[in-house]
Amino acid sequence: MSPVAVIVVTWNSASVLPGFLAALPDGMAGLDWRLVVADNDSSDDTVEVLRVLAPDATVVQTGRNAGYAAGVNAALAAAGEYGAALICNPDIRMRQGCAKRLVDGLGDGVGIAVPLLYEEGRDTPHHSLRRESSVLRALGEAVIGNTRAGRFPALSELVTDPAAYRRPTRADWATGALMAVSGDCLAACGPWDESFFLYSEETEYCLRARDRGFVTQLEPTAEAVHLGGDSQVSPRLWTLLTLNRVRLYRRRHGALATAAFRAAVLLRETSRAALGRPASRAAAAALARPGALRTTPGPWQ
Repeated sequence: MSPVAVIVVTWNSASVLPGFLAALPDGMAGLDWRLVVADNDSSDDTVEVLRVLAPDATVVQTGRNAGYAAGVNAALAAAGEYGAALICNPDIRMRQGCAKRLVDGLGDGVGIAVPLLYEEGRDTPHHSLRRESSVLRALGEAVIGNTRAGRFPALSELVTDPAAYRRPTRADWATGALMAVSGDCLAACGPWDESFFLYSEETEYCLRARDRGFVTQLEPTAEAVHLGGDSQVSPRLWTLLTLNRVRLYRRRHGALATAAFRAAVLLRETSRAALGRPASRAAAAALARPGALRTTPGPWQ
């Protein structure tokens, strides 16, 4: 069996890398694997941490803050021969045997396998499965909120049914903090889309894989803890997430549908801003600007 390439993209990740690396042997148990890290010009001790704690890892220094998708592509290009890739955020902590369960779940039409994700300190899984964006779903989330709307598949992207997280469940896409991707899927889909600097790159990739006949599926016996969540509190990151969500919708739909989707997303962010959420205030202001969707924001910003 070909080895699994463990792909990690770092940017000022020195504080979270030791925990990721410490959990890696148990998480990868039962597999032949190699670690490949693409570092996007970290200004902290990320590269030194890797040299000390993971001396056998292949470290690719991109020389700039190139974005997540560009980092994934750089690491995959340096990985050599592999049968599958495990694409990870450095703030993931895999539990025992997580990766093997994901890799074993690939095949028979499954091109992307994702685990149950837990937030630190919580014993219920995060709602990581998603449906493809639609105008009606954006309106549902704007009017009644994505968690409540998640009970109705037509009204929310978010899959909230607890039963969906207890069995292998296929979804349009899933949170990209940790995903196993088959070699066949990688070959069919090609590089990740670097026009998405951060956020929506995993959505685009899952939807592109689906277009080519590969599904995304939850493997509920694979578990990991995700320490992330900056997008929920940072106005800058939430704005980027919101704009990229609309950019991706525009990529796959016509002008009229995109205008309606943008209006629905703007309604959601405006209503949340009225409730005092600074991140939504920033996102609404950016989304309302003429030309907001013409360029992809960079590291900024």
